[in-house]
Amino acid sequence: MTKQELAKEISIRTGVDQPTVMACVEGLMASIKDTLSNGEPVFLRGFGSFILKQRAEKTARNISKNTTLVIPAHNIPAFKPCKEFMAQVKK
Repeated sequence: MTKQELAKEISIRTGVDQPTVMACVEGLMASIKDTLSNGEPVFLRGFGSFILKQRAEKTARNISKNTTLVIPAHNIPAFKPCKEFMAQVKK
């Protein structure tokens, strides 16, 4: 499902016009990005959590140049669904 299809589905379910729904979806995504960029998790009760995971420093290889390089430790965004969400998907 694309963002456009999601906005259309929400518009049908709520009766709100599609451009307004698209603005809300864009606002939600921007808020989640900003909050995670500040190092804080986002908890959506009944849906799941957007969190940051720490990746450790590691050594990698560039095969074409036959060299090694160090990839520094960094954070990556992750999503952890809630129990109800997981149960519904498993059915």
